[in-house]
Amino acid sequence: MTVRTAANTAAGTDPATASTTRTGHRAGASRSAQAPSRVSRRLGSGLPFVIPFLIVAFLFLIAPIVYGLWLSFTEQSLMGNGGWVGLANYAEALGDPTMWSTLGHTIAFTLMSTIPLVLVALIMALLVYIGIPGQWFWRLSFFAPYLLPVAVVVQIWTWLFNSDVGFINYWLGRLGLDRVGWLTDVDVAMWSMVILTVWWTVGFNFLLYLSSLQAIPDLLYEAAEVDGAGFWRKLWSVTLPQLRSTTVLVATLQVIASLKIFDQMFIAFAGGSGPEGSTRPILQYIYDTGFTNYRMGYASAMSYIFFVVIIVITVAFRFLTRSRKDANNER
Repeated sequence: MTVRTAANTAAGTDPATASTTRTGHRAGASRSAQAPSRVSRRLGSGLPFVIPFLIVAFLFLIAPIVYGLWLSFTEQSLMGNGGWVGLANYAEALGDPTMWSTLGHTIAFTLMSTIPLVLVALIMALLVYIGIPGQWFWRLSFFAPYLLPVAVVVQIWTWLFNSDVGFINYWLGRLGLDRVGWLTDVDVAMWSMVILTVWWTVGFNFLLYLSSLQAIPDLLYEAAEVDGAGFWRKLWSVTLPQLRSTTVLVATLQVIASLKIFDQMFIAFAGGSGPEGSTRPILQYIYDTGFTNYRMGYASAMSYIFFVVIIVITVAFRFLTRSRKDANNER
């Protein structure tokens, strides 16, 4: 013992320290051995919280998708069971001129509504961001329509668009202008739905832009001012480039939402198709086919064709915007 103590002392290590070190190594090894079990316990403890979500997702998402896909290969009807028809429903849908015309109406509405919903939201956010008087009032007025139910929004605008006693035509008459058939003219009806939709939903895009504007560092504007940049130069060279990702997000969300147009047109025209069917979207045609003509199998086939169209348009849009973003970064 004396020799070992002397050796430790000669080596500059106290016996108590050496004992503590050996004990620490053993404790560390013990903790390392216990670490996987603790990790597994932590991972296992979250499973009960995930199971309810998985059950709900299966019952209300996965199962309906699979069941709808199976229906698209049958002649299922609301009046009774139908037999297996394979790809016959898809072949009929691809040759259905009504489906293609309603799909064209849907795409036209998407193009007509997406651009103003992006530009108007950006302008509204810039007006609030630069500090126009009455900030709380403008924020509330810009976002408040988004909180209204679609039935209320359509009721308000059908009164405004009324050809005889509508508010808009009243003032057009007072100004000596001709009255407009906002909901009865083939060339105007779709634009009426665009105006209604922009007024109703632009508030959400406005919030996205406003939050992104507030996240731009002030140092960028200060550096631009040092270089002598004015308001428009800072807007073009600092603000808009910093909002590029937000613009892509807003445009993508708006394209998807506009492709799914149904409620506004269905309520505004009381379940009809608008003047000469000019505003009938594809979702309304699918609805009429399934629940009015009772052809659930054929309606399901058109639904999945439209689903593929949405995916293709969204992927193509994302690819184009990403390619343009990469080109700008290379510059």
